[in-house]
Amino acid sequence: MDSGETQYLFKETRVNLDSTASSSVVTIRVPSNSIHGRNHRKNGRDNSGEDETTFRLKNLATSSSIYHRQWHDTPRSFLWRILEDGTLLSIRAVDVCKKAQAPDAPLVLNFHFSVPIQPGCVAFSDPEEHDSLCVFVLDQAYQLYTFTLRPDLFRKRAAVDAGLSELGKVQAPAGLGFKHPHRMVAVTAETLLVTVNDGGMIRLDKNKSHEASAPLWKESFFNVQGWAQNLRSLLPFQGKHTIKYGKANMEYSSATSIQVTSFGLEDALFAITVCLDHRIRIWNVDDGQILYTGDILNAERNPQEIGKWAIDPSQANLVQIVGRNRGQRICATFSPIGAGEFKFWKIIAKDSHTIIVEDIFPKNALVPVTPSSSDVWTLADFILSCPAESAIQLWTLWKNNMTYRVQRLEVDRKHISQSWEENWDGVCVDSAVETAEDAGPWDPTDVTEKWLQIILKPGRFTKATLEAALLIYERGLGTTRETGKGRSLAESICSVLGSTATLDRGSSGVMDYEAFRSSSEAQWKRFYRLLVELDKQRGEAIGLSLDPHTDMTWVVCADFLSAIRDCSGLERLYYNLSSPEEDHTAQAALVGSALGFVGGFSDNFAQLCQAVLRSELFEDSSKTDLERIQYFSDKSGFWRGITDDDCNQIVDTLGQNFNVVTDELYTDMMNLIAAPAEAKTRNLRHPLTEFGRKLVVKAVQDNIELQWKVYFTQLILLVHMEFEFDNESDALHNRVDVGYVFRQLVAALRRLELLKWLAQTEVSVPGNREKSENAPASKKGTEDAQLVTALEANVGHLLGFANIKNEPLANSITDIVTNLCAPDSDIEVSPSLVQCSLIKRERADLALDLAPFCDQNPFSTYVQGRVLLSLKDFSAAAIHFRKAAIGMSTENIESDRHSSGLLDDTEWNLLNRGPAKYYSHIVALFEKQRAYSYVVEFARLAIQFLGFKPDATFTKTDMQSRLFNAAVATSQFELAHTTLLSIKDEAMRDSSLRKLVDRMCETYHNIELVALSFPGLQQKVDDILAQKSKATLDVTEGFPYHQVLYSWRIKHNNYRGAASVVLDRIQKLRSAGEGDEVTGEDILDTPVTRQYLLLINALSCVKPKQAWIYDESTAGFGRNDAAAAKRKVVSLADIRKQYQHELDRIAAIHNNQFGFEAGDVMEIV
Repeated sequence: MDSGETQYLFKETRVNLDSTASSSVVTIRVPSNSIHGRNHRKNGRDNSGEDETTFRLKNLATSSSIYHRQWHDTPRSFLWRILEDGTLLSIRAVDVCKKAQAPDAPLVLNFHFSVPIQPGCVAFSDPEEHDSLCVFVLDQAYQLYTFTLRPDLFRKRAAVDAGLSELGKVQAPAGLGFKHPHRMVAVTAETLLVTVNDGGMIRLDKNKSHEASAPLWKESFFNVQGWAQNLRSLLPFQGKHTIKYGKANMEYSSATSIQVTSFGLEDALFAITVCLDHRIRIWNVDDGQILYTGDILNAERNPQEIGKWAIDPSQANLVQIVGRNRGQRICATFSPIGAGEFKFWKIIAKDSHTIIVEDIFPKNALVPVTPSSSDVWTLADFILSCPAESAIQLWTLWKNNMTYRVQRLEVDRKHISQSWEENWDGVCVDSAVETAEDAGPWDPTDVTEKWLQIILKPGRFTKATLEAALLIYERGLGTTRETGKGRSLAESICSVLGSTATLDRGSSGVMDYEAFRSSSEAQWKRFYRLLVELDKQRGEAIGLSLDPHTDMTWVVCADFLSAIRDCSGLERLYYNLSSPEEDHTAQAALVGSALGFVGGFSDNFAQLCQAVLRSELFEDSSKTDLERIQYFSDKSGFWRGITDDDCNQIVDTLGQNFNVVTDELYTDMMNLIAAPAEAKTRNLRHPLTEFGRKLVVKAVQDNIELQWKVYFTQLILLVHMEFEFDNESDALHNRVDVGYVFRQLVAALRRLELLKWLAQTEVSVPGNREKSENAPASKKGTEDAQLVTALEANVGHLLGFANIKNEPLANSITDIVTNLCAPDSDIEVSPSLVQCSLIKRERADLALDLAPFCDQNPFSTYVQGRVLLSLKDFSAAAIHFRKAAIGMSTENIESDRHSSGLLDDTEWNLLNRGPAKYYSHIVALFEKQRAYSYVVEFARLAIQFLGFKPDATFTKTDMQSRLFNAAVATSQFELAHTTLLSIKDEAMRDSSLRKLVDRMCETYHNIELVALSFPGLQQKVDDILAQKSKATLDVTEGFPYHQVLYSWRIKHNNYRGAASVVLDRIQKLRSAGEGDEVTGEDILDTPVTRQYLLLINALSCVKPKQAWIYDESTAGFGRNDAAAAKRKVVSLADIRKQYQHELDRIAAIHNNQFGFEAGDVMEIV
C-alpha cells in the first residue's frame, strides 16, 4: 500500500495542559530519608531565568501516560507526567465527562521529590474495595513511595491540607540493595512487580500486619537463571552477556516490557514479558514459575548471535494483550529490530500452570506500513483495542524527530496479507502553522492587533511558552524587560516588540507609515517563528493511551494531550480530496475547485470579499437573492484578479457550463454540516468536565476554521459561476436555485462567525472549586478566577453525552462539535443571552461586539439597551428601551425567563406586565447608574401609564419618589415641587420636603425656593428653615439660612417672624465678633447696622401695636448671665434705640473715644 493513498478517517484535537486558574495547582513536597535526597537538594538548579532549558525542564514531560481506573469512575482517567529532571510527578484527572450530579475534579497534584524518580518505575492501581487511586513511585535511591489518593484530593484544596500527613508512606526494599530496578507495574493495589537487571523480578506484597514496626511491603524474588548468573550481574565490568544501560549492567534475559493479565481465570495472575534477548516469557505471578519462553517473532535464533537481535533497554512497550473470552487472550509483540515487525499470538491458559501459545499468522511477516515513504519514520508505540467481540484494532505511533503520525488498522484475520497492506487508516494530525496575511494599505486591521489575535488565540500557545519566547526574544535584542506589576502578557509583548520599530520621516519629509508597518511586521514574524519553534518541542509524542471503557485513543505528548476522534463528513471529504470515496467524487470536485480558485486570490481581494460578506451576514437586505449576488460581485470585484487559466481549471473540473453542479450536489454539500440526527434531543446524563469542555472548544475551533474555509470559498465560487456564461440560456440560475444556495451559505457562515467570536474571546469566571476557609477573601477571589472562552462559559453546560457505554466517545465528540456548528443545530447559541452573561460579568465592552449578531425582537433590543447602559451611553440606551417598550410591556405573554442571571425574579415580574411596570423597571436601571435625567423621563412615562389597578398605588408612590429624587438631583425644582405635592404618603412627603429645601439651599437656589408656593406645606417649610437658622452658629461663613428664612417670611407677609430672624442674626454676629467690620465706604455700614435696618423695616410694616417681638437670646451682648436667661419683649422703639446706640458706639470707637464703666479694671504700668 502506498502511504499516499491512506484514507484519513480520524482527526486529532490537541488540548493544552495549562491551568485555567492558579489555585488549581497543588504542590506537595515529598520528604526523603535518603542521603541522596539531601545531596540533590544542594545541587538544585537556579531557575531564575525562564530560558529555553528551564522551559523544557518545567513544562516538557520526559515520561507521561494516562491511567484508566477499572472499578471506579468519578474520576476515572488520570494523566501523570514526570517533569523537572525526574523530581516532579504531576497527576490530574482527564475525564471528558462525568455523571450528572458528580462534582468536577479540576485540581492538579504536583509531587516534588528530593531524589529523581527511577525511569519506568511509576505505577498505578485502582483498589476494588474503596474509591481511591494508589500511586507507587520508586526513586533513584530505591525508596518505594506509596500514595493513596482519594477523589476529594482532586476536587478540594482543603482535602489535601487535611490529609497531607496520611497521603504517603515510604520503604526502601532490601532486595534492591544489590539489584537495579528497570520496570515496575502494579498487579493490584496489594501487589507490585519490579523487573531487575539480572533478568529476574521482585514481587512486593503489601504486609497485612497492623504492627507499626512491620515493613509495609514483603519481598519475593523470581529468577530466570541460577544464582551464579545473578552474582555475575553484580560485577562492575561484563563481557558479552550484559548490556550497559545507565549505571546498570542489564542481562539479556532482563524484561524491558511487561503486561499482567488473569486470562479471565480466578485466583491466577500471569506476567507476559518481552526481554532484551528478543524473547517472550510468561510467568506465574504467584510462584514465579516461567510457563513459556519463545522468540517474539517465532523465529529460530543462533544463541551465539544474540547481540544482533538484542533489544535496547529503553524500549518499554513491546507487548499488548486484548480479549474477553475466559482463559484466552490475543497478544501482539513487536520487534524493533530493523524495519520492525509485529507478531500476533493466541494464548490459552488451561489453568494457572498450563499455557498454550499459538502463532496466529505464522506465514506472514507483518511489517507495519509507514505514514510516508519519503521520510524516515520510527515506530514509537502501539496499542491494541477490542471494540467488539473478536474485533481487533492496532494503533501505531510513528515519529520523525519532533513530528509524529498515528495510524489504525482493522485486523482482518481471514485476509491478513491484503488488509495489512491496504487497510491502514490515517489520523489527520494538527500540524499546520497558522500565519497572518501580509500587512498592506488595504488591511483594515492594525499589524499589532492582527498578530495578537493569532498569538493569543485561546488554546494555541500556553502562557509559559509565550513568556519563555518573550524572554528569549528580549535577550536577543540585548534588552531587559521592565518589571511592572499588573502588566498583562499582551501588554508586555506589545511593549517589547513595539520598541523595535520607529516611525520616521521619509526622504520627502513625510511620515513613512509603510516602512513602519513593514518593520513592525518583520518583528512580529520573527517573534512568531520563535514561538512556533518552542511550541514544536511541546508536541513531541511520548506514547499512546487507550481508554478501554470508551474506546478512545489518546496521544500523550510532552506538553499536551491529543484526542483522536472520528472525522465528520466534511472533514473526511476535505482531508481525502486527492482520493475521495466513490460516492463523494462530485462533492470533492466542487470543494477542491473552490479552494483552489479562492486560494489564488491576492490578500487584497480576499479581504475585500470578507468585508463585503460581513455586510451580507449582519445587515438586513431588501434586495432579491440575485440582486444580492450581483451586489456581492460588484462590491468585492474579485473577478478583476482572476485569469483565464483560473477559469479553465474550474471548467476542467466541473465540466462545460459547470454541468456537474446541481441542486442535488449543493444539498449533499450542505448535509455535510447538518446536525447529526442522533446528536439532537439528547438527555445529557453525562455533562462535560472542565477538561472535556476545553477539548470540545478546541475541536470546535478547528471545525469552525475548516467549515469557514470550505463554505466561504463555495460562496465565492457560486458568485463566479453565476456570471460566467456566454449565452443567457447557459446561466447557472436556469438549472440551479442559486438564490437559495446563497442564502444557505450566508446562514451557515453567520453561525460560524458567531461561534468563532465566542471561541476566540476569553472571559474571567469565578472558580467552582472548594475554597479554604482560612484564606483571605480578596486573595481567594483573585486565585479562583478562571480564564475561559466565552463559548465554554455560555454553552459548555449544554454539552454532554447521553450514554457513554453505548456510544463510542470518539464519534460522540465529533457529533457534539458538528451539531454545535450546524446551521440547524438544536443547541441554542443566543447572542442576547451571551450579552446578558457578559453584562453580569462586567464585560459590556465585549457584549457590544455581539450587537451585529442579535435579532430585532423586543428582548434583544432591551438587552442592547442594557449593554449601552453599562457602557454609560445613556442616550443610545434610552432609544433602545423605548423601541423595546411595546414588546416588553405587552401583557399575557409567557416568557422562559432566561437571562443568564442578569434579571432576578423581581425584575422579571415587571416585564410583560404593562407599560407602567416596564417603565418602572427602566427607571430603576437608570437610577442605579445615576442617570437622573433619564430617570425623570421614564418615571413620567410610568406614572402616565398607571391605571386604577389594585397594585397601582404602590407603583405610583415608588415612581413619584424616584421622580422626585431625580428632579432634585438634576435641579429641576419646579418638577420636584409638583411631584412633592402629588405624594399622598405623609411621612414620605415630609422627608421629601426636607430634602427639597436642603437641596435648594445647598445649591443656592434661594430665589426659586421662596418663589415656590408649597400649598399646605408653607408652615413646614418655615419650620425647616427656622430649625436650620437656629442651628447655624457661624452666620458669616456658613449658608445664610437667616436670609432665606427672612425672605420666605417676608414673601408670606410674616413681618414679625422675619424681624425675629434678623434679631437672632444680629446677636450671633455680635457673639462671633464680626459685627464691627466695615463693609463699605461708610464707617457706620457694618453687618450689624445693616441687620438693624432690616429689622426696623420689617417691624415698620405692621401696625404700631403689633410692632414688637420676643428677644429669646441666651447670651446677649453686654448682658450678664441672669439677664440673658430671661425672655424679653422688644418693641420697634427699643430696636431704634439699640440701632442708634450701635451707631454712637461705632462712631466713638473710630474717634478714639472709649468709655469705661465702674466695674472696668485697668492695670497701670
